[in-house]
Amino acid sequence: MIKRFTGQAVPATGFSIGVSRLMSALKNLNRLEDNAMPAPIVVCVMDKSRIADYQQMVGELRAAGIRAEMYQGNPKNFGKQLQYADRRNSPAAIIVGSDEFEQGIIQIKDLVVGKQASENIKDNEQWKSERPGQFECKRDELVAKIRELPAIKAWLNNE
Repeated sequence: MIKRFTGQAVPATGFSIGVSRLMSALKNLNRLEDNAMPAPIVVCVMDKSRIADYQQMVGELRAAGIRAEMYQGNPKNFGKQLQYADRRNSPAAIIVGSDEFEQGIIQIKDLVVGKQASENIKDNEQWKSERPGQFECKRDELVAKIRELPAIKAWLNNE
């Protein structure tokens, strides 16, 4: 098969068990538990020179058993990063820019609470002033504060 697509003869072995068909069958038979972990927490990139710091945050969350990923696209447009987190159905986004790094804090945007609150917000000015679902905490409280988010807490209780 490799030769068919690349034109190069490459010695290889492989197998397939039809994972997608197996998952469909298990779902149809109600044999899958619905305690799936929520989508990953998205760590937004605000400062390219701090990539290692963002990766460290992702590592801390993963070490705590929480799915997390760092935004990989162009970090210049912050709105695109939040749109990406929404498309991934992420429960939260971590926001840390230069000012936050200097102060030793992080911003956590609870995207689930923010969506619920947006139903009651009438205009952009109210949205900016209230910043629903967004709060700050000390950098070393990252994992503890993420564990307190309702979507994560519900998953942890069902685990």
